[in-house]
Amino acid sequence: MTAAGTSLLVIGDVVTDIVALHHKPLAPDTDTSARIAVRPGGSGANTAAWAARSGADVRLLARAGADSADWHRDVLRRCGVRPHLRVDPSLPTAVVIALVDASAERTLVTDSGASVRLGPADWDAALLDGTGQLHLSGYLFFNEAGRRLAALAITAARAGGIPVSVDPASTGFLQQLGVRRFLDAVGEADLLLPNLAEARLLTGDADPVRAAEQLSTGHRVAVVKLGAAGALVAEHGTLTARVPGATADAVDTTGAGDAFAGGFLAARLSGADLAGAAAAGCRTGAAAVATVGGRPE
Repeated sequence: MTAAGTSLLVIGDVVTDIVALHHKPLAPDTDTSARIAVRPGGSGANTAAWAARSGADVRLLARAGADSADWHRDVLRRCGVRPHLRVDPSLPTAVVIALVDASAERTLVTDSGASVRLGPADWDAALLDGTGQLHLSGYLFFNEAGRRLAALAITAARAGGIPVSVDPASTGFLQQLGVRRFLDAVGEADLLLPNLAEARLLTGDADPVRAAEQLSTGHRVAVVKLGAAGALVAEHGTLTARVPGATADAVDTTGAGDAFAGGFLAARLSGADLAGAAAAGCRTGAAAVATVGGRPE
């Protein structure tokens, strides 16, 4: 049995983000001017980086292609994350093209690449040594190998008294997988961190408060991210906090939810209560939307 500690272990995805900021609507059959940047990304890796920026000791388990694994490893280390990257010899690192419009909202086109092969063979129980929180990116649950790894890690964490959190990550992939299958797969998690669209999809309830309360009945705590409007915290079926958002000049919303999760989890590990942790998450989310890409600068 592993004794709970103070570190954060994130299991999830490492992605190469191609971010295109276009201030005019995309023009079919011709060119649209844009500012294009290549950035390190991935929901799991972004969360790990923001948690490290917020003062947490963080490890990340992910899978990358041999084409760019060294670059991703180096960038993560510079962010303060201890990367445990499994290198895939045949599939390239996942790539996401993020099309960001003038309102800073983004549309994502995703090639999951090597991340779909992250599975039980990549697990090492020693990763839980000193861990005080296990966090799973929702993208882990959208393929069979990832779900088996998640089940293995959740079982080991529960045996060691380590709390487990999950960020659902994507309404598109949730719809493909099926809400019931996703909820069954994350059934042992103590904390869900959905955004509003994900909370509504997972509960079938358009009301944010009722959706948060419903999710917290099955997972003890649900924190629903509302973007610039802040966050809702629900515990055991009851709303317990409404946290206002932090002011930001939004440039790119890519990774804002991941940043919230990183700030929230780092605050919890340092002893903050749920409302205080949600406020910390709002601050990191605001910092994220003020820069291009999903990572701290």
